[in-house]
Amino acid sequence: MIRDPEHETMPRAALDALQLQRLQRAVSWAYERIPHYRALFDARGVKPGDLRALGDLERLPFTDKLDLRDTYPFGMFAVPVERVVRLHSSSGTTGKPIVVGYTKGDLDTWAECTARIASAAGVTDKDRVQMAFLYGMFTGGWGMHYGMERIGATVIPAGSGNTERHLMMMRDFGTTAIVGTPSYALYLAEVGERAGIDFSRLPLRVGLFGGEPCGERLRAEIESRLHITATDNYGLTEVMGPGVAGECECRCGLHVNEDHFLAEVVDPETGEPRGEGEEGELVLTTLTREACPVLRYRTHDLTSLDRSVCACGRTTLRMRKVRHRTDDMVIVRGVNVFPSQVEDTLLAIEGIAPHYQIVVEREHGMDRMEVRVEVAEEVFSDVMADMVAFEGNVSDRLNSVLGLSVKVTLVEPGTVERTAGKARRVVDDRSAE
Repeated sequence: MIRDPEHETMPRAALDALQLQRLQRAVSWAYERIPHYRALFDARGVKPGDLRALGDLERLPFTDKLDLRDTYPFGMFAVPVERVVRLHSSSGTTGKPIVVGYTKGDLDTWAECTARIASAAGVTDKDRVQMAFLYGMFTGGWGMHYGMERIGATVIPAGSGNTERHLMMMRDFGTTAIVGTPSYALYLAEVGERAGIDFSRLPLRVGLFGGEPCGERLRAEIESRLHITATDNYGLTEVMGPGVAGECECRCGLHVNEDHFLAEVVDPETGEPRGEGEEGELVLTTLTREACPVLRYRTHDLTSLDRSVCACGRTTLRMRKVRHRTDDMVIVRGVNVFPSQVEDTLLAIEGIAPHYQIVVEREHGMDRMEVRVEVAEEVFSDVMADMVAFEGNVSDRLNSVLGLSVKVTLVEPGTVERTAGKARRVVDDRSAE
């Protein structure tokens, strides 16, 4: 369902004009009110008035995570904290957290953006939506929560964890939609199956997943086990939270809410713009955010953009599903390895469960990569030769795809850690030596 036809089906020329008008206002707002941006602009010899066309955006400096951390906590706010009605932050697991604020107007925009994403996925005011995202400082739960309420759906704010309680609510409350990470959706299926729940007999019909990459094989696994249609959505704390982009029922890319966010794709090494359809790093600029405007934010997510009109009727550009991040990549003996490469290879092998972990260590000055893989019950055999042969097959497949010698360790179902949040796919212990 198209929630806002005026903006979601706007002709490209009109949308470009609206973006330019809002971009000029956003750049002036940031320059006048945020000393950090003023210093960056002045160092480049650029003024807000120099922005006369969308192509002039390339003249502006990038913003990176370090800029937001160095100005902790409120240095990137464009309004006094007294005007901020909500604070959120990143986890801060690798340093000081990134703190973001929202005015009343920002919260209204946020709710509308996530409402569009939910509507595109097929959620209506008849749905009962169970939230399996963490509440608190994390933006995921709150952002989707208010979007669902904006639609008129019934929201069940179950939060993360306590999987047995989640399953009880699904049955007792008649949940029709679930929101969370794809890895937690799989865990729900696993625990439910062990408890004898037949998901095909529940009213659950759609899932809206974000927070971590979800490949097509993983999506298919979720859909077959939970008996739902699974959709992907995208957002990040630094820009707003969820609501930046999401899949429609055609599932041929994630529609960006372009009247609120301007998307670019650049070469991750040089920062030079990439052409339509070419993969590069996604860069986002907020167009309507009041408290924390962000200009040309480098997301580290790798994707491509498609401006063709979608079969659903939306004219907003679509970003390809994010499978790789530049900062998720690990370099092992000079080879670039993305977790999504490992996942796609493993899930193409019959008998492999969708739970794995990559462990990188250094032994005697040499990198060593191990992939711990859960296998289905029926794969385990008392015949050692059978297990060795299966392990060798998995190792050969990974070696062929990665161009790297990988040690594979088969582990029993339930061995790889489960989490209600983002799955920890990579453990890099090379600094431990």
